[in-house]
Amino acid sequence: MTRSDLVEELAARFSQLTHRDAEHAVKTLLDAMSDTLVRGNRIEIRGFGSFSINRRPPRMGRNPRSGESVAIPEKRVPHFKPGKALREAVDARTGELLKVTYSG
Repeated sequence: MTRSDLVEELAARFSQLTHRDAEHAVKTLLDAMSDTLVRGNRIEIRGFGSFSINRRPPRMGRNPRSGESVAIPEKRVPHFKPGKALREAVDARTGELLKVTYSG
């Protein structure tokens, strides 16, 4: 699902929202989540999952073309951990889809 798909889904589910309002709502939500992660804070959405920042320590890598060693600096990367309800829902729905696919 892309950002524009999300806007379309939101506008379709809530008839009182115009396409522009749905677009603004999605942008506001994603911006708020990004800002929270940039500040180093954690986001927890019960039943869905949590977003946090993982630290990747600096390390030595190798340039595949020349074989020379390269210092790779420390990085902070976003990490998503699905909640129990989401994991179970995905597992159940995937199981249903596989049964339909293989039984036909």
